[in-house]
Amino acid sequence: METVRPLLAVEGNSALWPSERGPRIGLARIDRRFATYRDALGLDPGLDFHSLRRSYATYLIEDGYDPLFVQFQLGHEHASTTSLYTCVSSDFRVRTMRRALGQAVNAALNVKGSI
Repeated sequence: METVRPLLAVEGNSALWPSERGPRIGLARIDRRFATYRDALGLDPGLDFHSLRRSYATYLIEDGYDPLFVQFQLGHEHASTTSLYTCVSSDFRVRTMRRALGQAVNAALNVKGSI
């Protein structure tokens, strides 16, 4: 980011997505273009460009990436903000719960076995 953005930056423009021609590519323009593609593909009208960001965060968490890494990827100062972005699947929640319960049961059995 630090090496590419300065090459495209226009004085006083802190745009997240500057174009090679200099003017800012605004979120409204990106949203309109995304909506055109979404509608052409027959996808749910509730799907917006920001959904991609939420999906990215969710997939990273479900794929086992460290939550702090995900937080940094999204540029969030607080983990609580990142947690709002992640909408993990019920399968992931079940797997996580089973793993945690399995660890708790194994730890309890090991404690009893050592007495």
